[in-house]
Amino acid sequence: MPYSKILFKPGIDKEGTSLTAENGWFDGNLVRFRKGFPEKVGGWVKNTTGTLEGTPRAMHDWVNLDGTDLLGVGTTYKYYIQQGSDFNDVTPIRLTTAAGDATFAKVANSDATITVTENGHGAQINDYVTFSGAASLGGNIIAAVLNQEYQIASIVDANSYTIEAKDTSGNAVLANSSDTGNGGSSTVAAYQLNVGLDTYVPSTGWGAGGWSEGSYGSVTPLSANNTLRLWTHDNFGEDLIINPRAGSIFRWDNTNGLTTRAVELQNITGANLVPTRCLQVLTSDIDRHLIILGSDTLNANSTARTGVIDPLLISFSDQENLLEFESKATNTAGSLRISSGSLIVGALKARQEILIWTDVSMHSLQFIGSPFTFGLNLINDSVGLIGPKAVVNGDNGIYWMASDGFYFYNGSVMKLPCSVLNHVFDNLNLNEVYKNFAFTNREFNEVGWFYCSGSSTEPDKYVVYNYLEQVWSIGELERFAWIDRGIFSYPLATGKSGSSYYLYDHENGNDNDGSPMDNVFIESGDFDLEDGDKFYSVREIIPDIRFTGSNGNAALNIVLKTRDFPNDTPETKVTSSITNTTKKIDTRARARQAIYRIESDDDNDVSVRNGMEFRLGATRFNFREDGRR
Repeated sequence: MPYSKILFKPGIDKEGTSLTAENGWFDGNLVRFRKGFPEKVGGWVKNTTGTLEGTPRAMHDWVNLDGTDLLGVGTTYKYYIQQGSDFNDVTPIRLTTAAGDATFAKVANSDATITVTENGHGAQINDYVTFSGAASLGGNIIAAVLNQEYQIASIVDANSYTIEAKDTSGNAVLANSSDTGNGGSSTVAAYQLNVGLDTYVPSTGWGAGGWSEGSYGSVTPLSANNTLRLWTHDNFGEDLIINPRAGSIFRWDNTNGLTTRAVELQNITGANLVPTRCLQVLTSDIDRHLIILGSDTLNANSTARTGVIDPLLISFSDQENLLEFESKATNTAGSLRISSGSLIVGALKARQEILIWTDVSMHSLQFIGSPFTFGLNLINDSVGLIGPKAVVNGDNGIYWMASDGFYFYNGSVMKLPCSVLNHVFDNLNLNEVYKNFAFTNREFNEVGWFYCSGSSTEPDKYVVYNYLEQVWSIGELERFAWIDRGIFSYPLATGKSGSSYYLYDHENGNDNDGSPMDNVFIESGDFDLEDGDKFYSVREIIPDIRFTGSNGNAALNIVLKTRDFPNDTPETKVTSSITNTTKKIDTRARARQAIYRIESDDDNDVSVRNGMEFRLGATRFNFREDGRR
């Protein structure tokens, strides 16, 4: 019998059963579709060996006026600006105490724990504090041990906490009997911004605050300390404006260099009614206004900010002046309030407008000039945004993830037909949706979303839409933030190796940071052997696979599964390792329907797994009739 050529339809289709995806692909991992054919995705390598403190969930790149490429990275603990291979800590300082206010006391001999006493320190566990001017305690706890940055180990009470003494290399230093001092009267403590939560809290209210915070039944106001730490950032000129969600607004001044920290906007000389809390910051590029979303309100006399967030209020500065927020007849500062929804979830700059999503609606903010400055228009009152980072600018429009699917906007809203919709949304961790984030990979015409699946508390899976070919792919990979290539040579993503967080260059090489990429596969839906009314035997498979990686000796597995009825469990009949010299695979399989799978040869030697990349074509099978039962 002649060979049958099967050209599987592009895209993953999991909306029905494996049989309804006949002649198509039903499952896959770390495989994309390009020009109608599946291929393995590119690899990734560490961008630098430097690590990040805290989970890095936000990135922003820009070029300053002297042409230096910069990358801002916001984590649950800190905010960094990367230049070259160095991560520079520019986390704001919330409090610097007077000399002598902080004192030290050892807990016990042969113990590294030191109690720090500081009245009203306002710190919490994992906060960072840097000491200077401290004197030796008299023994092993010398001045050099104390005068450095520490992460707070525990909170004793409102006036004291503990640290773990270390040398400048991070090794524990144990107190001895001579450590009887208190550090002297010149110790200065500089406390960095309180760290944020690494868990999404769906709302404030009863139970949202920490233990013993407030009275029984009281409501906890939305703040940066009781919500997932998500940074937003944008440039005002070459300066960087940053905001931890529900926290204050800060400016890092480029002219002062990377050795200086961001400072609170309201404390800069000339600041007037600058919001002290908000949900997101961005700038309006054309007209040069600073836009504050979910701003705190003004008091009854409009003379001061209350510090209480109105989650639907939009405040904007005077044109070209990010420090002036008082609305006057002589300036363009002002505010607007969205009338639908319960809070602003996120916003994104688009062409000639800023798009703003609440939990249930979508709006357009446009500069219209004097006397109103901005106009606010409702675009759609029935679609929101699932999380602040779940929207992205694509080449042809805006893509975002809502609670019921994926959407596209280019002048009008359209819900994207999705062949993996139930696969994603039926397995979505609804308790961690604010960690979901959108990304683009323009080199391959892709937009996608990393999301928390099942019981995972971090984004562990992804879904990708090729908007040029209108096909979907899926996979598993833990990432926390992504920024497409542009200023930098490769797409950048933050990930974790062991207990440390790193920045990775994606689409760089073929491997997982020098190790093989395991569990790479693509699997077809069930296809009938002829019409499925008879049993057929599969005698040969002629694979059409081009190995495109750096390893000329790379190997893959070809797997053939069969079953007689749709509800039978597929039985693996063939698993054959192939290379670029393999011509055909002899098989012995008999059934009504079959499943074709190509997978990485994970149990083979590393020498044939590293540098492996492939691209599939049309596969030919030799089928022969083998009776009706």
